[in-house]
Order: sequence, then C-alpha cells, then structure tokens
Amino acid sequence: MTHKRVRPYGLWDSPLSPRMMAYGLRLTDVCWDTDGRTLGWVEGRSGQNVVVVQQEGEAPRDLFAEYSARGGVGYGGGDFTLSHGFAYFVHEGRIYRQRLAAGVARPITPQFGAAASPTVSRDGRWLMYVHTYERTDVIAIVDSEGQQWPQRLVSGADFYMQPVWHPRGTHIAWIEWDHPNMPWDGTRLYLGRVEGEPPRLVEHTLIAGDDDVPVFQPAFSSDGRYLSYIITEGEWDRLVLYDVESGRARVLLEGEGLVLAAPAWVQGLRVYGWRGDGRALYVRRNDRGFASLLRVWVEDGRVEDVPLGAYTWVDQVTPAPEGDRVAFIASASRVPARVVLWEDGTFRILRRSTTESIPLDDLAEPVPIQWQAPDGTTVHALYYPPTNSRFVGEGLPPAIVNIHGGPTSQRVANYNADAQFFTSRGWAYVEMNYRGSTGYGRSYMTALREHWGEYDVEDAVGAARALAEQKLADPKRLVIKGGSAGGYTVLNVLVRHPGVFKAGICLYGVTNLFTLAAETHKFEERYLDSLVGLLPQAAARYREWSPIFHADRIRDPIAIFQGAEDKVVPPNQAESLVAVLKANRVPHIYRVYEGEGHGWRRAETIEAYYKDVLAFLRDYVLFA
Repeated sequence: MTHKRVRPYGLWDSPLSPRMMAYGLRLTDVCWDTDGRTLGWVEGRSGQNVVVVQQEGEAPRDLFAEYSARGGVGYGGGDFTLSHGFAYFVHEGRIYRQRLAAGVARPITPQFGAAASPTVSRDGRWLMYVHTYERTDVIAIVDSEGQQWPQRLVSGADFYMQPVWHPRGTHIAWIEWDHPNMPWDGTRLYLGRVEGEPPRLVEHTLIAGDDDVPVFQPAFSSDGRYLSYIITEGEWDRLVLYDVESGRARVLLEGEGLVLAAPAWVQGLRVYGWRGDGRALYVRRNDRGFASLLRVWVEDGRVEDVPLGAYTWVDQVTPAPEGDRVAFIASASRVPARVVLWEDGTFRILRRSTTESIPLDDLAEPVPIQWQAPDGTTVHALYYPPTNSRFVGEGLPPAIVNIHGGPTSQRVANYNADAQFFTSRGWAYVEMNYRGSTGYGRSYMTALREHWGEYDVEDAVGAARALAEQKLADPKRLVIKGGSAGGYTVLNVLVRHPGVFKAGICLYGVTNLFTLAAETHKFEERYLDSLVGLLPQAAARYREWSPIFHADRIRDPIAIFQGAEDKVVPPNQAESLVAVLKANRVPHIYRVYEGEGHGWRRAETIEAYYKDVLAFLRDYVLFA
C-alpha cells in the first residue's frame, strides 16, 4: 500500500493537467444506419464536430475532415443522421449528404438560415428537418438528393423539435410550442397525415400536451402501429403509447418518482428507443442523477432492469433497427464518456473520449447530500471529496460550490472532468441542484418561477452552511463558481451575502436582466417572463435582482471569464460589471476569449482557462 504524503489541500500534484482537460473528446450523439450494421456518432474536437462511422467488424473512421457537423437551431443539437448508406449532417446552416462507403459531401439545401434534426423517410426519398430563418421556425422537407427546392411542411408555431416519420411515410409527428414557454414548460405533440410528392400536410391532430403540460420525444414503432411519447402531466413522467389507427392511448410506464424526460435545451435528445421488432422499448430512468436502463415490453407492460455494470449515466439511448442491441453514450464518476454497444448482457466499447490513463484512486466518486431550504424544501447536491492516491490533507478541505446553468438543468452522476480536475488537487467539489433544477419532480423545477435570484441564492448559501455543519469543508475557504445562469447566481450571492464565500468564479454570467431580455437569442428571449416576471409590470424585480445595479456591494475577489462572440449573454454584460469592480478596486481578473461563444470549444482556450483559475485560487483563497 502506497504511503500518502501530507500536503495542504488544494496544492496536491494532479494527474489531470490543464492541457489534458483541453484535449478530451465530446461525444454528443449516436445513430444507426438503416442496415443495422453501421453506427455513427459525433466527436467534438477543439471546436470541430466530426461524424465518425463504424461498420460491423471494421475500425471506426472519420467521415470528413473539412466540415463541422453542428445543428444551428437554438443551442444546437440534431447534428446528423444515417440512412440507406448515406450520412446527412448540418454544416454552417446547410444540410449535406455523403455516401458512407466513399465519396464527397454535397449540400442538398441552400445557404440560408439554420437547420437541425434531419430525419429521412424509411424509403429514403425524403428528408424532413427543423429550419429557422429571420426568427421564423418551420419543419421543412426536401428530397434526399437535393434535386428540388425545400418546401415548408409545418409552420405557424414559434418553435419545433423532434420531427419523426411514420414507417410507411403516410404520417409524421412533431413537437411544437410558443412563446413565452420553454419546452419543459408546455409543448404540443401533433400527428399529421401527408400526401403527394413532395409530401404535404393534409391534416393534423393534437395528440397530447398544452401550455402547462410538456411532451417529449415522439417515436413510431417499427410496424407503425404506435406513436410513443413521454408526458409530464402532474409531478412525474409517464411513457404513453398512442394507437395510430384507433386513436386510443395507454400508459405503458408510470410511477411515483419516475423521471424520464430531459430538459430540451438542444435538438436531437433521445432518452429511449424502440427495439427493432417493436415488441419492447429501452428507456433511461433518472433516479436523482443516477441512471438505470429499463426494457419495457409493449404487450403486457412488463419492466426489466438492464444492468449497466460500472456505468451510472447514459445518454442518447439508441436501439439497433434489428436484433436486440442498444448503443448509447455511457459514463460514470470514474469512467469518462464512451460510445458503448450493449448486446446479450455484454458491453463493447467502440470509442473512448479520453486516454483513460488517470488511476482510479485519483478520481472522486460523488455522494448525494441534502439540506433544508428556508421554506422547508429538501435541496439536493452531489459532493465530490478530495481524492488523490499520493496525498492527504489535514483538517477540512477548501471547497468549490458549482452552480449549474439553465437554470433548468441538472448535474448528474456522469463523468465530471471539472470536478476531477479540482478534487485531485485537494479541493472538495459540490454540484448544486438547487430549486429550479430538473430531476426531482415538476414542483421542484417550477419552484424557481418568479424567484430566480432569490431561491437559487438561498440554496447556494444553504450549501455553504451544510458543508460546514456536515464537516465536509472548511467554511473559511469556500468558493462559488458558475456559468451563464449559474454565473448570475454567483454574482447575486456575492452582492447579497459578502463573506460567505472567500471568492467567486463567474463564466459568461448574466449581470443585467433588462438587457438580457432585450438582446438574447430567440429561444430564451421570453424565458424571464416565468423566471422573473412580465415587463414592464415586474420592472422593480428586474432591477432588484440584476447584479449590475448592486455591484458596488461586491467585496470578495472574483474571476470573470467571457466569450467574445457570445450571443446568449453578450460581452457587454461582463464589461459593465468589470467597470464597477475596477472603480471600487475589488480584487478581480477578467479574461475575454476571442472566437468563443457561450462556452469554450477551442483547446487553447480551455487550457488557458484552467491555468487562470488555478492561479486565481492560489492568490485569493489558498494563500490569502
């Protein structure tokens, strides 16, 4: 057994360097070709999204080198699909078609607007997709070879997502919603009948959902008999089957505490899929941030657990079109993301996102922790303890409390490189799932409505107290960190509760709610209606909870990071705050990264960011 050296927390030598953080792959999607023998996935590499394909028995290969597959609707997603030996992917707003065997990519849609979620009819003749141009979103259709001009297929709503084809090509289904809703607030699922060449919509029927009931991920069974979907009607989720012929619906899966849907921040999300023979569905269940995989039989509703082995989280659940095989992106706290194929109870790893060279003894495992909010609500978080095979500290460790973005999101038990970067250096790391997060029931999520800036701040301060009371961290060396909506919480905590945290780290955080409402992109421009209130009636609340109007109360050191091309939270939000900090001589650093938007993609940016954060923490927390 290796003898551990005593060294101050936060100063341990870590096997995870800033450069290593910069060069991991982002695995974002998986998709089968219609032959059931070819699997594709997307790898994010320093700002470029590459489609990788693997034919059965062969090595994986990049499909192209000069393109970047990235859907451009909202926050992206819905980057590609495979069908009949071709890949269809989105690059700079256009959809391209490329033969998997050999050949070059060719655009099949014109250069205007942005596209996402290409989906091909079973006969391979028609491609349906989500398109946006000058603030108008539609579902469009084009022939799969791009010989004709694209046509509008469905229009009239503010937003569209998850279009799917009936196997016989006679029907389509889709999700739509309107402002001021977000897709987790309330959406509508429509079933439409199409005729002609190109197919046109001749009639459509509302199947489920309304302004207060969200519906997620419609999918047709392989025989076309059923249209399945997830609906949140009440506190928990249900998986429903709608008989296309009879028009009758039945609940296939429900129960207390059942969480299936994911907040649809991006296009192309899949949490379940039909087995190729249509007899069963594979479904991911989210149990307070830990995933399980269920096989649910259609005939009798029988539910079977599919053991996930070492994996505690899965994304993009994608059964093969034939046989009993399921592909997904899998990970765990100590297992970086992998593309995995499950078949007959065994797992085959097709791609690893990192070198996986970090010893397991240097990687932390999260422990769920809880505490009570002032209103009595139980608040949730994941606590990662300092973990290193060579070092041990004395006393209580410093801790970083991380506030996720959204705010409608959730931190789960997947591989968390950010947490491991700090815990391996001797920091405790806490992932907050404050009121307003998903994964703990609809009431928990909606609790933040008209209380953004209030409840999230209460819960962040509550986390600091819980860490002290539970003897998990040194209360005098706590850091609060967050990006986007999480950065907004960071700033409000520093304004309202100076001294609770030793320092703050804010990434592209919201400082001015007025300008955010006026300048952000279409997807979120009415989000504040529910989080804060309607303008102008709620103008006083906007001012009260905009950090910029109270920034002169900030006294604790703060590091601010911003992308120069951020269209969600524009750079002027950070610049106005920095001007106040300079005037008041508050210790701070400010970094603007050229070529970056709402988050970091370039390797050089990621490496520079982690170096700056380490220096900031040494100067203002460890050695202060």
